[in-house]
Amino acid sequence: MNNILFIISTLFLIILTYYSVLTIWGIYYRGRELPSRFLDKYPSVDILIPAHNEGKVIGKTLDAMTKIKYPGELQIYLLDDNSQDETSTIAESYSKLYKNMHHIRVPIGKPKGKSRVLNYGLSISNSEYFAVYDADNCPEPKALRLLIEAVETFPDAMASVGYVKTINEGKNWLTRMISLEFQVFQLLMQSGRWLLFKTGSLTGTNMVVRRTVIEKIGGYDVYALAEDAELTMTITRLGGLIPVVPESRTWEQEPESLRVLLKQRTRWLQGNLYLLEKMFSSIQFFKGRVLVHSLQQILIYVVFLVFLLISHVWFALGLLGYWKFSLAAPTLLIWYVSYIIYTSQLFSAQAVEKSFSPMNIFIGFIMYFTYAQFFIYLFVRSLFYYIKAKRRKEIIPWDKTIRF
Repeated sequence: MNNILFIISTLFLIILTYYSVLTIWGIYYRGRELPSRFLDKYPSVDILIPAHNEGKVIGKTLDAMTKIKYPGELQIYLLDDNSQDETSTIAESYSKLYKNMHHIRVPIGKPKGKSRVLNYGLSISNSEYFAVYDADNCPEPKALRLLIEAVETFPDAMASVGYVKTINEGKNWLTRMISLEFQVFQLLMQSGRWLLFKTGSLTGTNMVVRRTVIEKIGGYDVYALAEDAELTMTITRLGGLIPVVPESRTWEQEPESLRVLLKQRTRWLQGNLYLLEKMFSSIQFFKGRVLVHSLQQILIYVVFLVFLLISHVWFALGLLGYWKFSLAAPTLLIWYVSYIIYTSQLFSAQAVEKSFSPMNIFIGFIMYFTYAQFFIYLFVRSLFYYIKAKRRKEIIPWDKTIRF
């Protein structure tokens, strides 16, 4: 038993070290001076904005789109997926005011979801690149230009991805935690992986992709709930790079209640479980650079979760005095190391973003005990519903995130 626990402890520490290295390299990448990449000629871009009942936010989004500064040809498509609120009215008014803004009514179809809507948008547009923004996104004026400059100047690049910031961060403790999560896992570690392995991950918004790529693969997988992760794997398998551009920023609204977050993240996790299922069905996901993405998926959604549960059991039994073995001190120490590393990553992100405040420091100290543990319940819930749907041969429905 001691030998098994020693092996598990060693592997857990290796994983923690790996994430620490990613954080350090991410900090280095974020602190670099942005190189000048101005192009002689900027390619045409179509912005695709999937929308279903987004009346509360779509006005601000479309207003932000009108402020985008892009030197090339730019067309904006609001893909209205059978909205029953004021989304259509607002979108129609903008399309009448701006020649390059189009209100497109997407035909009703199945399966419902973002992937099907994006495929329709691709079928009625014809630019060299397409960009995707969610309906609650407000990109900064230079965001699109920076993404195009990156993908055009990096050899073998087929797409590029920017940074997603939380526009309602100060609303409550939950939104602050989500913002910090994005700063660490969607920025620092993403930047670290790009610097070390040249592997970027699409985030579903604030991203551009070469149209030839999506045409080559036949469009989005309409059954993929995590369409960004699935497309990332596909592009990498084709040998394409996805540069990470932290300076390209968009601002989006995050869930302000646990109920809304639970539905959103359940959809995300079910999408990643679907991707794991596809991965284990083909050896192609474990060859070349895509291996980094595959191992990342396994680390997050299998290995790290199991180790996290084990560390909790060690900690609880050690405190209660029920676990007696010679490695008690080292194994119990792993729990403390996990907390220290996790919290250090949060503070590192705050330092890079210059977002230190008494409240954010407090949130950083309690996130491991609260927000991070929510992932365990979320994973179990998502796995249960995923297996249930598979056994019944049902299509997992797309749950729309509620706006505020």
